[in-house]
Amino acid sequence: MKILAIETSCDDTSISIIKVSGKKNPSFDILSNIVSSQVKIHRKWGGIYPALAKREHQKNLVPVLIKSLKKAKLLKRNLKKVEDGKFKILKKTLEREQNLYNKLKIFLKKYEKPKVDFIAVTMGPGLEPSLWVGVNFAKAISYFWNLEIIPVNHIEAHIQANFIGKSSKNLFPAISLVVSGGHTQLILTKGHGDYKIIGETRDDAAGECLDKIARILGLRYPGGPEIASKAEKYKGKNVVSLPRPMMHTKDYDFSFSGLKTAALYNFKKQPSKTKEYIRAVCFETQQAVIDVLIKKTIRAAKAFRVKTIILGGGVTANKELRKQFKAKIKKELPHSQFSIPDSKYCTDNAAMIGAAAYFHWPKDKISWRKIRARANLRL
Repeated sequence: MKILAIETSCDDTSISIIKVSGKKNPSFDILSNIVSSQVKIHRKWGGIYPALAKREHQKNLVPVLIKSLKKAKLLKRNLKKVEDGKFKILKKTLEREQNLYNKLKIFLKKYEKPKVDFIAVTMGPGLEPSLWVGVNFAKAISYFWNLEIIPVNHIEAHIQANFIGKSSKNLFPAISLVVSGGHTQLILTKGHGDYKIIGETRDDAAGECLDKIARILGLRYPGGPEIASKAEKYKGKNVVSLPRPMMHTKDYDFSFSGLKTAALYNFKKQPSKTKEYIRAVCFETQQAVIDVLIKKTIRAAKAFRVKTIILGGGVTANKELRKQFKAKIKKELPHSQFSIPDSKYCTDNAAMIGAAAYFHWPKDKISWRKIRARANLRL
C-alpha cells in the first residue's frame, strides 16, 4: 500500500509518499518526505503571519508534490489527453486559490495519476488559512485522480511519528507528551486511535513561550533552536533564577505564561545585557521548561501505570530535553519504555500524517466533497 500525505497546518509545506507493509504491526517505508520551510520568510515578523503562510503554501504545493513524486519514482509523463470538463470542478474547488489552480492544471495535464492507494491530509488543528489550502489541494487531486481521502488530526500524527521505523507492539497503554509551538498536552494513549487528554496548557504552549522569551532577548525566530544554542554555550558565570509554573500542582495541566513574564521582568531589571547574561537566561528558560515537562509526565506515567512514555512535537527535537527525559525515566521508571521520534519527524512533516492515516484506513475515509478544515480540532 502507498499513501500520498499532505501537511500544511502551519508554515511548513510538506508532501510524503509512504509505502506500508504489514497490518497489525505495520512497517513504514518513507519513499519521500519533502518539506518546504517558510522560516526565513516569517523571521522578520518574529512569528508566523497567517496570510503570508497561506500564500506560500499556494506557491509551494505543486513544486513540493513534483519533488516528492520524483523522489519516490512515481512521477510519469501523461501520454493521454485530459478532458477539459474535469477542470471546471477543479477550478470551483480551488476558487479561493487561483494561483494554485493554475499551477495544478498545468501539472495534471503534464503528468499521469501516480500509483498510490489513497490521500492523507491534515484537517486540524492549526492555522485555518494554512489548513484550508492543504485541504482544498487534497480535495482537488482526490477528485481528479479518483482517490479517497483520510483526514488526519495533527496532534495524533505527532504521536504516530514514533512508529516510523519502529514497532508499536507492546507499547500500550502509554502516556504521550506532545509539545510544539501551539500545543502542550499529556495524553493517555491506550492504542491507535484511543486517546484521552489528561492535561494541557492553560495559556502559552511550551514552544510559544520559548519563541516569546527569545524575542525578549533579541534572538531570531524560531526561538526554541536559538535558546538551545545559547544555553549550550552557558558557562555558569551569571546565574539567573526563573520559576517552574504549576510544576507541583496535583493536576496534569501546564502554564508557561508566568515563565515568560518572569524572564521579561528579569531582563528589564538587568543593567547590562551581556552575552553571558543572555546565555544564562536561555539556559534557565530551557531548564525550567524541561523540569516542568518531565515532572508532570513522570507523575502521570506512575499514576496510570503505563508501559511507555511517548514524546512528539517540534520541541521534543531539543537534545537536552531528550537526554534528561531518558535519564529520568531510567532512574524513576526503569521498567518502562521510552519512545521518541527521529528528530526529522518531530517537527511538522507529511510522513507522520501518512503514518497516522494508515491506522484509520479504510473506516474513516471520506468523500472529497465533505472534508473540511477544523482549526480548533480536538484529539
